[in-house]
Amino acid sequence: MQATDIEVPLPARDARIAVIGLGYVGLPLAVAFASRRQVTGFDVDATRVAELRAGHDRTREMDPQALAAATGLELASDPAALRECAIHIVAVPTPIDAFHEPDLEPLRQATALVAAALKPGDLVIYESTVYPGTTEEICVPILEAGSGLRFNVDFSCGYSPERVSPGDHHRRLADIRKITSGSHPAAARAVDELYRSIITAGTWPAPSIRVAEAAKVVENIQRDVNIALVNELALVFDRLGIDTGDVLEAAGTKWNFLPFRPGLVGGHCIGVDPYYLLHKSRSAGFHPELIHTAREVNERVVGHVVSRVLGLLRGRGREPAGSRVLVLGVTFKENCPDLRNSRALDLVRELGEWRICSWYGTRTMCAGPWPSIAAISCWAAIRPISRLGWRTVVRLGQTWREIGVSSKPNTDSCSGTRRPRAAASYSTPQAVSSLAAKIAVGGSAISSSWRAPAMPDSNENSPSTTRSGSGSIPAWRRPSR
Repeated sequence: MQATDIEVPLPARDARIAVIGLGYVGLPLAVAFASRRQVTGFDVDATRVAELRAGHDRTREMDPQALAAATGLELASDPAALRECAIHIVAVPTPIDAFHEPDLEPLRQATALVAAALKPGDLVIYESTVYPGTTEEICVPILEAGSGLRFNVDFSCGYSPERVSPGDHHRRLADIRKITSGSHPAAARAVDELYRSIITAGTWPAPSIRVAEAAKVVENIQRDVNIALVNELALVFDRLGIDTGDVLEAAGTKWNFLPFRPGLVGGHCIGVDPYYLLHKSRSAGFHPELIHTAREVNERVVGHVVSRVLGLLRGRGREPAGSRVLVLGVTFKENCPDLRNSRALDLVRELGEWRICSWYGTRTMCAGPWPSIAAISCWAAIRPISRLGWRTVVRLGQTWREIGVSSKPNTDSCSGTRRPRAAASYSTPQAVSSLAAKIAVGGSAISSSWRAPAMPDSNENSPSTTRSGSGSIPAWRRPSR
C-alpha cells in the first residue's frame, strides 16, 4: 500500500537507530551511523556481542581502532534495547535450504523482534537480500500482528539492499552507491536522507520497494549468468584442446568485451540470489530458463575439477585412494574468513568420496591465511607450488599461517590408522618449497585450457548458504554479514 494522501508519522532526524544483525553488513553500518548519532547494535549471538565489546571483529571488517572510535554505538543482545529506538535496520541472513528454496526464517524472527518494540512513528528498513515483494508481503504482516499498529498509518517501511563486498578494503561502505526506497513518498525521502548522511558515493532513490528488491537480486544474477558463460566456454575449449585463458585474452582486446574468467562460484550472494528470483518467478507461473541453466552450469564446475584431478592422477599411474592433494584457500573469496557455501570445501568433499582426502583426515590439508581455517586439515592438486611461485601463493597479501594444525589424534581416512596431525608454519618461500616436496601429485596444472579455478572462489561479490548479519542459527551456519 502506498500512502500518498495521508500524514504518516516519521522518526525525528536525531532518532536513535537500531541495527539488527552485526555481521559484515550490519557492523560497518552501525559503526558508520554511530559517528553521527546514537546507535544500538543488536545481535542475538551474545558471544558475538561480547567479542565486539572487547574490540574483536571475527569478520575482520572492522579493526579495534574503528570499534573504539564508534563512541555512539551501544552493543546489545537483549531485545529490550530495541524499545529505545525509532529507526530499525534489519541486516540478517536470507539463505536457501537444501532444496534451493528461500529460507526466510531468520528474517521472520528478526522482524518479530522489531514488532515487539515497534511504536507509532517508527521506521523499519530492510537490507537483507530478498525476492521482490518480500518486505510488504512477508515482513509487514508480521510487524502489524506483533505490534498492533497499522502499516503506512502508524509506522513506515523502507528497503535499501546491502552492497558490501567482504574483504574489499578499497570499496568500503561509504564508497558504494546505495539504492534507497520507502513505502510512501515521505518514507522514501527519509530513508534516502538517512543513508546520504553516511554514503559519500551518493544514493539512488528507487520508485518503490519492489523495484529496489528486484535490483538487488539482478545485480548478482547478471554476474552468475556471465560467469556461467565463460565456465561453459572453458569446458568446450578443454575438449578442443584450446587454452581458455589465451582465448579470453585475445577476445578482451575488443573494447566492449566483459572480462569474466572461469572458476568456482560460491559464497552467499552470486550462488544464492538467483534461486530467490527463480522462486518468485515460478509463483507467478514463469520459469526463467537462462537463470536456471546458468546455475546448473556453475554448480557443475566442482565436478569438472574433480574429474581433471582424477585424470591427472591416473595419467601418472596413481590410484585416487591414498593420493595426497593440497587445496590452497578454502574460504569463499579472497581476504575473507567466511567458509559458508565455499565451493573449495565442496571440492574437498567430492575428492574425499574417492578417498583422495577426508574432512578431518591427516591426508587432507586445506591451507588458508586465516587462523580459523587451521581446524580443517587438507592436501593438494592444482599445480606444483614450485611452479606457482611464492608471490602467487601469497597473492592474498597474507601469510599462509597454518596448514593442518591440531594436536588431537585423528583417523587417517586413507590408511585407517590413527596419528596426530602435526602443526606446520609456512611463512617463507623456502618453507613452501619444502611443502612442495611432500606433495605426492606432481606434474603440470590440472588443465592448461581450464586454467585451474582459483581457491578461494574468486568470482564471488562476495557451510550453509547464508548471508547478511548474525541470527539465531547454529554457530557453523552463522553468517559473517
